[in-house]
Amino acid sequence: MTTRIDAGMVTADRGLESKHRALWALGDYTTVATELVSPLGPVLVEASGIRAGDRVLDVAAGAGNAAIPAALAGANVIASDLVPELLERGGALAEARGVDLQWLEANAEGLPFDRDEFDAVLSCVGVMFAPHHQRAADELVRVCRPGGTIGLISWTPEGFVGQMFATMKPYVAAPASGLQPPPKWGSARYVRGLLGDGVTDFTAQHRALRVDRFADGVSFRDFFKAHYGPTISAYRGIAGEPDRAAALDAELAELGDRYLAGASTMEWEYLLVTARKR
Repeated sequence: MTTRIDAGMVTADRGLESKHRALWALGDYTTVATELVSPLGPVLVEASGIRAGDRVLDVAAGAGNAAIPAALAGANVIASDLVPELLERGGALAEARGVDLQWLEANAEGLPFDRDEFDAVLSCVGVMFAPHHQRAADELVRVCRPGGTIGLISWTPEGFVGQMFATMKPYVAAPASGLQPPPKWGSARYVRGLLGDGVTDFTAQHRALRVDRFADGVSFRDFFKAHYGPTISAYRGIAGEPDRAAALDAELAELGDRYLAGASTMEWEYLLVTARKR
């Protein structure tokens, strides 16, 4: 059975927090997580060396892609996320798989935990979407115990998902000053700089997720238009501009076709990072 913990937010910008919560509540990210990116969670858990009895925090956990495999490995897990709808779906998925973990509504930029609480702090294509990268990275390091593991998977700028965001960029409003684009977390040098002197034994590997869900670029585009919050938001922003919506339709379909290249599978590049807190 899954336990739900309620906690107050620790954040300096309630308006921005509300905007991001609403963005990721659009559509059905759980379908994206379970049908496309679920293989990444076990990869991160294995790379981070999660063992039975470890106290683990999954940050920006979504529906638990890393949290549930960590719990299946015997760890004591808290899955934290900004979006209540994702926590509810994750709780149902965990219960269906017979694992017990805790679900906590929390902002990655202000985690409601003491310093040095966890043996491992993980995030699987999650914390990269926190708007203030340094603030989020500092929190990952703060709540991890000395000698504990920080494990991250992030989409790279050059890979498929990074290029999808690049394709949508001209069609969305410019971010507020001081906010960084999510795919920057896919650069090893950038993440090493974010974690700074607080970590040692930093390793980074480029890997690829094989996706065989889409027959062509149109089916990819339509799936993301229906399920993925950032894509839904992009189209909503140009709903009154049919020419721009048609142009985005064409560009996203072309992107999908280019990565399929006549094959039945795509490869989505990601960066796998592990480090130890100093």
